Amino acid sequence: MTTDTPSGQVADLDWLLSGLVQRVPYTRSAVLLSADGLVKSLHGMDADSADHMAALAAGLYSLGRSAGARFGDNGEVRQVVVELDSTLLFVSTAGSGTCLAVLAGREADAAVLGYEMTMLVKSVRPYLHTPARQAAGAPSTTGL
Repeated sequence: MTTDTPSGQVADLDWLLSGLVQRVPYTRSAVLLSADGLVKSLHGMDADSADHMAALAAGLYSLGRSAGARFGDNGEVRQVVVELDSTLLFVSTAGSGTCLAVLAGREADAAVLGYEMTMLVKSVRPYLHTPARQAAGAPSTTGL
């Protein structure tokens, strides 16, 4: 599923997420999302679960930004990690207005997964940009 991709950019990034999941043992699924919680691309989960994950990841990312503003000298969020009994959830920035969320089993090597997420983002960052949305009825600045 790919949505909300601006023209002129790669429309299907599912293969990148698939490669990440396959490269890192015990990794289950990955979702590329806009910072406001809309799924852009996914691998390893159904659309409903991906929508839920995107909303959850956007919320975690927003909380991380708030913590950075208040306690981190306005530092940018690099990664938010949630450690559950049997699952690890990683959320990282993936480009302007875009986040990457990855679910892995507890057995996954967090350092390797974090590294692979960073390398994926660095290699395709220009294609991961999500422009800010305009409010409904707002005038367009594209000149169309």
